[in-house]
Amino acid sequence: MPEAAGALPYVTGVVSPSQVAETAASIASMQEPSGAVPWTVGEHVDIWNHTEAAMALLVGGQVEAAERALDWVPTMQRADGSWPMKIVAGEVEDDRGEVNMSAYFAVGLWHHWLVRHDIAYVVRHWPAVRAGLDWVVSLQAPFGGIRWTPVDDFCLLTGSSSIYHSLRAGVALAELLGEPQPEWELAGGRLGHAVRHHRDRFADKSTYSMDWYYPVLGGAVRGEAARELLATRWDDFVVPGLGIRCVDTNPWVTGAETCELAMAVDAIGDQRRGLELLRDMQHLRGEAGAYWTGWVYEAAAPGEASDVYWPVEHTTYTAAAMILAVDALGETYGHGTAGSGIMRGTSLAPHFAEIGLECGCESARV
Repeated sequence: MPEAAGALPYVTGVVSPSQVAETAASIASMQEPSGAVPWTVGEHVDIWNHTEAAMALLVGGQVEAAERALDWVPTMQRADGSWPMKIVAGEVEDDRGEVNMSAYFAVGLWHHWLVRHDIAYVVRHWPAVRAGLDWVVSLQAPFGGIRWTPVDDFCLLTGSSSIYHSLRAGVALAELLGEPQPEWELAGGRLGHAVRHHRDRFADKSTYSMDWYYPVLGGAVRGEAARELLATRWDDFVVPGLGIRCVDTNPWVTGAETCELAMAVDAIGDQRRGLELLRDMQHLRGEAGAYWTGWVYEAAAPGEASDVYWPVEHTTYTAAAMILAVDALGETYGHGTAGSGIMRGTSLAPHFAEIGLECGCESARV
């Protein structure tokens, strides 16, 4: 039998259980009748952010809304296992298959298992996860990265780092159901090696903070290597008291990226800085627990506005990242749910054996 929803997470003195519930309700209020969760009302849906919203709904006690969201995902899957990149009001706006989005349902389903322990629910949605990850690993490049789409030759570091996380969730689901997927483990080993040792082979998106911290958040880089990586650009992206920049070229901090970095540092044992980041981004909290996307803290050019929210919208993905960060840090500073380790990777399949194809090297399990 599935477990009843437990106590809501909180971080003492920063975000209370009632505030988590309020934020989860703000996400549910933007959910479409189909179950889809758009970026904001009238905006598009993508499977990655939608799945993240479903996870936050579950953590925030919105179980029915969370399961409607997860149940919607397979309805948009295509015969090859992929999902379209953009969906607006139930209609496909951009039909390109994108690997990061097509992998992430595995994380959402594993998270549901951790929180609800509903094996029938896992069995129902396992075929969609399996088809999605089979499609994703079919697009692995020779050096180990995963090509962004079938028509693009380049690989994205942020997306590939997230796929590493998804593959570990997928293998955990496979082990739970007694259906081993050794090809995913091999792909994960190659992918982890690429993220750790060949980041220069990915498309250059170094102006984005996500490319900096996602190798850590996705779990491929851990320990001292992770601490060294985060130290390289901490001062470029982190704005004390406000959060972190989305891009290093603009004086604009964003809530989702700030919360993701909080979870990344939590994953390597730096809960103190994770707490600071979560506290710093609370200036983005708006009415009824919704969250503004970001804040422009100084004019980027003469005549441009500063000290303003931008874009002027509340986004479900920002609210979702905040809830998941509260859950992660709640283990140390308050209370976390049974799914609080989803980004830390404590419940996932072990890290894959590292396989480096191009250099002919293979190391022991890391």
